[in-house]
Amino acid sequence: MELNKLVVASGNEHKIKEIREIFTGVEIIPMKDLGFDGEINEDGESFLENAVIKAKFIAEKFSVPALADDSGLCVEALGGRPGIFSARYSGGGDKENRALLLKELEGVENRKAYFECGVCLFCPDRIYYLAEGRTYGRILTEESGENGFGYDSLFYSDELKKSFASATAEEKNSVSHRYRALCDLWKQL
Repeated sequence: MELNKLVVASGNEHKIKEIREIFTGVEIIPMKDLGFDGEINEDGESFLENAVIKAKFIAEKFSVPALADDSGLCVEALGGRPGIFSARYSGGGDKENRALLLKELEGVENRKAYFECGVCLFCPDRIYYLAEGRTYGRILTEESGENGFGYDSLFYSDELKKSFASATAEEKNSVSHRYRALCDLWKQL
């Protein structure tokens, strides 16, 4: 399949930037550029299900190939939480989510965690492609680094040997869950 334009079913500028950095040579169009900046009800039970819901909605609404991802942080000691609720874990924003995570992990030795990403490319002809990616690490006891977003300042990457927020965009993209899922998707295309 040849792809030169792709609508991203997200309003998250950080995700759109990462997708542009990974899908070089493809024009990435945020859904708001088509006039939609509303919420899409993510009521799936997994990252992949939520990605399908979002991509299908935009693809059918605008008759365009649409890409969506759903991703989040899964912490072993918390039974996989915050998981699919990562963005709305505390009911507040990124800062509040990080504070709640640190509070819940106070005194906990097992800080193993991974980021997981499910992506879906949904085409107007109802053909769709799915991919997933993970990256492993642990949760730090305090924030480290100035880059990234979300939980990046608390996630110590096993591969990079530093927090995602201490890594450059190129370093993070080389091992990130989103990068791995998008590379898997790209291979399928």
